Amino acid sequence: MADITPEVRAAHWAKTKNLTIIVLVLWFIFSFVVHWYADALNAFSFLGFPLGFYMAAQGSLIIFVVLIFWLANRQNKIDEEFGVAEDN
Repeated sequence: MADITPEVRAAHWAKTKNLTIIVLVLWFIFSFVVHWYADALNAFSFLGFPLGFYMAAQGSLIIFVVLIFWLANRQNKIDEEFGVAEDN
């Protein structure tokens, strides 16, 4: 990464920072906001379970796993775009 210009480095960091902010906001929503409104969500059902209960028991965990894979994939694309991707 030493051979890239400061402008490319700044652009790479800007995209990486935006991706990080998006992931943290999504993490916050599915960690706290959904559970704060669990009682209201229980008015709806998913697979026969109240939605608030489902999100607390399984839904958030599924979202977190999907979020991790999405983050890794998106960061790899950003790295490739700026020529700083790791070689396989």
